[in-house]
Amino acid sequence: MMASHEHEAKAEPPPSSSSSSSNTAEAKTETRPSVETDMSTNSTTIPSTSWLTPKMLLAMFCVMSLINYLDRGAIASNGVNGSRGTCTNGTCSSGTGIQGDFNLSNFEDGVLSSTFMVGLLVASPIFASLAKSVNPFRLIGVGLSIWTIAAIGCGFSFNFWSIAVCRMLVGVGEASFISLAAPFIDDSAPPAQKTRWLAIFYMCIPAGYAIGYVYGGLVGNHFGWRCAFWVEAALMLPFAILGFTLKPLQMKGMAPGGSTKVLAADTVVPGVQDVEASNSKDESVSSSAEVGDKISHEPSKSKSGTPAISDQFSQFFQDMKELLLDKIFVVTVLGYIAYNFVIGAYSYWGPKAGYSIYHMTNADMIFGGITVVCGILGTLAGGFALDFMTNSLSNAFKLLSLTTLVGGAFCFGAFLFRSQYGFLTLFAIGELLVFATQGPVNYVCLHCVKPSLRPLSMAMSTVAIHIFGDVPSSPLVGVLQDRINNWRTTALILSTIFFPAAAIWFVGIFMHSVDRYNEDSEPQSQLQPQPQSQPQPSMDERKNTTPTPLPEEKTGETPLPTPSVEEKSGETPLTTPSVGEEKTGEKPLPETPLPTPSVEEKSGETPPPPKPQ
Repeated sequence: MMASHEHEAKAEPPPSSSSSSSNTAEAKTETRPSVETDMSTNSTTIPSTSWLTPKMLLAMFCVMSLINYLDRGAIASNGVNGSRGTCTNGTCSSGTGIQGDFNLSNFEDGVLSSTFMVGLLVASPIFASLAKSVNPFRLIGVGLSIWTIAAIGCGFSFNFWSIAVCRMLVGVGEASFISLAAPFIDDSAPPAQKTRWLAIFYMCIPAGYAIGYVYGGLVGNHFGWRCAFWVEAALMLPFAILGFTLKPLQMKGMAPGGSTKVLAADTVVPGVQDVEASNSKDESVSSSAEVGDKISHEPSKSKSGTPAISDQFSQFFQDMKELLLDKIFVVTVLGYIAYNFVIGAYSYWGPKAGYSIYHMTNADMIFGGITVVCGILGTLAGGFALDFMTNSLSNAFKLLSLTTLVGGAFCFGAFLFRSQYGFLTLFAIGELLVFATQGPVNYVCLHCVKPSLRPLSMAMSTVAIHIFGDVPSSPLVGVLQDRINNWRTTALILSTIFFPAAAIWFVGIFMHSVDRYNEDSEPQSQLQPQPQSQPQPSMDERKNTTPTPLPEEKTGETPLPTPSVEEKSGETPLTTPSVGEEKTGEKPLPETPLPTPSVEEKSGETPPPPKPQ
């Protein structure tokens, strides 16, 4: 910062360099508030002039999530999923739903529920990485558009592979807002209510599944399973349009794509702020050269300001390495995988297991009702409980391990009951407890990493819990049921997996954890390396401007005898022009001797013997 003042003082030729530097400092001071104002607006998610308030944003993301998980619940319902045709005693009945129309085995039926994961696995890291260079809100619009088109395609599918491809594209669309919505909500929520807001958002997962069971049963039985997908597409279409029409919102830790000036403000580097302020005032040519020097240190970018593809790949692998080396993140995701393995199988096979074990004629309605009530109450209770305990990572692990252990025990005991009412009572208590983990586990995933890694953290945790959790659980439980042909035993084996999940999260209580939400973070190598590029110009300036420094800084750097002479030489030319100052600064000793010694030196220089001769 001081080097910037020196450089400008040298570039301008006023009579007094100190007055020039003070004027420049005043100009910089006047511009700084405007830059800080830009930073404050960029750090918040909602613009002050926008009708989209934080609560409206939360509600919008909740409805998106509800529609997405309604689709998951609908395809698992008996009305949409259906059953294969059967033949008993020579009498054959035609199948119903997707499984009946396409004559799918239980394994193929289980795979169909998991094919969305292929698109989610591929697209989630892409959307999370693009969020550093493309506005995240626009990315959500792109993803929801893909989701809408894919849902329409599901309704027009004609065999297993056609509907499988459409389900993959549904996963691509889901990847956009699953990884980006949570950081937006985390930024908008009041500090003391962050887990509460996250719990409200993740409450839509069980609620969406439950509504999907009921929705699939009603629409599938009355209008056919194809119509269920078309209605879903119509519900999601308005939000896809909003993603393109609303004013783009900015996320904490991310710089606006294609804007170098706002980028520098977001990174909060004082040197860059000063250079930008001087550019806006057009104070000197040297300042513009300084900006060009800083831009030359940035990685290669396209004309639109987006980093090159090679830089994005290198940044992605660097972020992935940092993420996988974070022990808190790894422990959280490992426990989440085991937990989601059970929840995924419950959500898909629950209605069929209930129908088989307890002969529930309306299994869709019963499981849907239990899931929606216990899911909403449990998720909200978990968020409120963590905020009441003071939302910290250690407290989150305590809550995760306790609720999963006790809730898993209730679910296991429920399937031991022969009575339907005893089963429903214990199972409802168990689900109430296990759903209390949704807010705390996602709070840990968001706050154990720096702000710029939050989208990638959410994306990779989502990918991990699906690819290792509910994706293999549905077909594996189907294979297990085909082998043993006993839904009660299958459900008991499945419920025991809750206990390893509780043990893994229990380990997290004793690990050293730091909340990194307020950690200064900038898009590092994907943008210019600000901490390194800022000192380099200042070193060059110091080398070039050491002959004419500010007096205060020079007296602090040089030995005491030398600055005292320079100060005297700088004080004596009160009657001389300012050019003399510069000469005295360049040749201090030859130009400053007293007149008498100079005459003696002249008389000593002329040879006296030749004149008398």
